[in-house]
Amino acid sequence: MIGRRPFHLAFPVDDLEAARDFYAGLLGCGVGRESDRWIDFDLGGHQVVAHLVDDGSRAPGSNVVDGKNVPAFHFGMVLTMEDWRAMAARLQDAGADFLIEPYVRNEGEVGEQATFFVRDPAGNALEFKAFDDDTRLFATS
Repeated sequence: MIGRRPFHLAFPVDDLEAARDFYAGLLGCGVGRESDRWIDFDLGGHQVVAHLVDDGSRAPGSNVVDGKNVPAFHFGMVLTMEDWRAMAARLQDAGADFLIEPYVRNEGEVGEQATFFVRDPAGNALEFKAFDDDTRLFATS
């Protein structure tokens, strides 16, 4: 098993400045190294990198979860419940267009979690979720 270390994820964008405004400005991510084709962002201690693409490539598809269309390609963070509520409020106050509005799924079950989905300016889907008990992140029963 791999120890807990920051992960790295690269994703396509079609406008680097719009990505900077969203990730650094709206989400509050730190900015690391950058060039005219990519920007490193600190998303909760993890390195996510916006790469400028010219062909508009996107990963298609979704799956139905709780009766909602969840984009098959998405990434995000598991926050504390307090931070999740604050992020949801921050995005709501900014008029963010939620793919899936903030709600709690699997209430009363082992997998109970608060979740919401938004898109960045390039159309990449992000999920932010929280558990009352973080030990249930991978629990199955």
